[in-house]
Amino acid sequence: MLSDHRHALAEVHRALEPLRQDGAREQLASIPVARLKDVTDGRLRLAPLEQGGFSTVLDVLDGTPYRLQLLPGIGPQTARQVHAAAQQLADAAARTAGIRLDAERRDERTTPLVIALHRLVGAGPELPYARAAAARLEELLGPLVHDARPEASWWRRLVAGAAKRERARAALGGLAQVVDAEAARGTGLLLAQPSADLLRPGVSPDEAWIDFELRASDYQTLLAELAALEPERDAAEGFLPGDLAARVKAQPLDDAHRRVSLRGYQSFGARFALVQRRVILGDEMGLGKTVQAIAAMAHLRSEGWTHFLVACPASVLINWVREIETRSTLGAHPLHGPGRAAATKEWAASGGIAVTTLDSLHTLDVPEDVAPGMFVVDEAHYAKNHETRRAKAVAAWCARTERVLFLTGTPMENRVEEFRSLVAHLRPELVPGVRPTDAAVGPEAFRKAVAPVYLRRNQRDVLVELPEVVHVDEWEEFSPADEAAYRAAVAEGNFMAMRRAAYAVPERSAKLGRLAELVEEAAANGLKVVVFSYFRDVLAAAADVAAAADVAGPEVRGPIDGRTPAARRQELVDAFAAAPGHAVLLAQIQAGGVGLNVQAASVVIICEPQVKPTMETQAVARAHRMGQVRTVQVHRLLTPGGVDRRMLEILAVKTRLFDEYARRSDLAERSPDAVDVSEQALARRIVEEEQERLGTAAP
Repeated sequence: MLSDHRHALAEVHRALEPLRQDGAREQLASIPVARLKDVTDGRLRLAPLEQGGFSTVLDVLDGTPYRLQLLPGIGPQTARQVHAAAQQLADAAARTAGIRLDAERRDERTTPLVIALHRLVGAGPELPYARAAAARLEELLGPLVHDARPEASWWRRLVAGAAKRERARAALGGLAQVVDAEAARGTGLLLAQPSADLLRPGVSPDEAWIDFELRASDYQTLLAELAALEPERDAAEGFLPGDLAARVKAQPLDDAHRRVSLRGYQSFGARFALVQRRVILGDEMGLGKTVQAIAAMAHLRSEGWTHFLVACPASVLINWVREIETRSTLGAHPLHGPGRAAATKEWAASGGIAVTTLDSLHTLDVPEDVAPGMFVVDEAHYAKNHETRRAKAVAAWCARTERVLFLTGTPMENRVEEFRSLVAHLRPELVPGVRPTDAAVGPEAFRKAVAPVYLRRNQRDVLVELPEVVHVDEWEEFSPADEAAYRAAVAEGNFMAMRRAAYAVPERSAKLGRLAELVEEAAANGLKVVVFSYFRDVLAAAADVAAAADVAGPEVRGPIDGRTPAARRQELVDAFAAAPGHAVLLAQIQAGGVGLNVQAASVVIICEPQVKPTMETQAVARAHRMGQVRTVQVHRLLTPGGVDRRMLEILAVKTRLFDEYARRSDLAERSPDAVDVSEQALARRIVEEEQERLGTAAP
């Protein structure tokens, strides 16, 4: 069985090889020839190559050293060095080439891979257990079979000495015991079905692709596993070297103080932070960096550490507090605002996780004998400039704390100098070894080079089937300007003004500040964003903020609203989808949330909760549908203690009824108003409650 499995694996890797080479060539075609200097420490003269029409590394690779030396200014030695440098990049690119299957793109390259995978997928979910059982049998039976060989025939017994004959008889007894024990365990049945499937002849291309469409998730998951075995590491481990990955996986992760189950890559990230002690976790947005940090702190609590400190932008402080309270048993202490001094004393006395802002970190007065088990810095790239007050405060706490975890969704391989600045906070001795040339080959090669201090996973690395929807409620405290506008709207009894009060003064809006941060992070990761709001003036403010957030970025498209003709709507969506990399589309939720497909977007921002739950559901469904190839992140901008919170509380009941009733019938599509709450009734109820809470009344 093990031999059949090895042969099946070999077929997969043979089919993978040409795809790796294709992926490598595609990558090299996008790398300018000037990057060869990074591989050769800048010693080579590359101007003659560019003048001779060699514009990319692929051009150099396809040219022989003999052809290269025919160029003016290129001698034989330089030609060999240049070609060797191109080959070095080619080998690295082949090791990191990503392989994905798509039923809509069948060709002579991918079909052999699907056929090879079919045999392993067909062996079923019992294959890993059967393989483990076969390996155990091989280990048990191998020595016994060897020792029992004299008992195989009379002439073997004749030529064997007395000692060998005695050992052979004992081995026969051992074999009988093993066979009986494995029969009792049902090992034979366990091995039978996978073995039969592994021996089955290969199917036709049509059969293999049909099976792929029926079980695409199984194929993609298996491909992700096997493609990472050789020659690259499992992408969920951030392409770390094997010895470091092994140490990380061997690290225990106690869940006694944790209230959330972790995905495999999240568990690995928490363990990495524990093993390496002072690191940067740079996972792409939407992969749960906060949860991984909480998991690491929860483990340390089980080891006896009692105090932990988180520094983050003010815009996410409430989210951190809520996540800590929801995902762990540890107490959360927000050290922010007028009561900061009292809250600091309480945290120092009782322990738990203190959460403060990056801008107020320097004001914390914490006794020297309070030693945090871990210091976490969210959006750590804000501390890149060592001359700023916030960076100096971060450096002081880094010096005071043994374990430090920096979180940033900004890809550091695109900002090597910024990365060096962050590493200087954590492990200054590593800074001289971080060179811009490490990023020349690509992000995976960079991550391997800086593995001791940096772990990053992209969505495409760890998610292989139709992506899910990740909902994130972004709670933002009213700014003073927001608060004033909100109180005025409540006093007037103006429900619509209450709903958009957080945007009344755009330059001082907390929600717009968070929207800008989300757009900036999406831009850094090359993600497309669609912004929904019920209100045109909110979309206008969001457009200005999104445009300012995209430094030298693309044009913000839209808004799509009720006045936009159908043909123009489709033109805007098509342009949004066709834009390379990052782009932003604005849409009124009642217009853009129905009838248009915006699956190019993987980040959805909803500026305020909607009166009808179905309106948000339909808007999200515009992005999360067949054709979407990334996880869809839905960020809902909310303010606590006001209309947003009251709307969610009231609508939660209606949403539950909708889930239990309408989603199970055609009513969900034909008449969602039948289960949605009345806007007039909800508005009247919330206005009255808020006037009572704030002590105001309509004039």
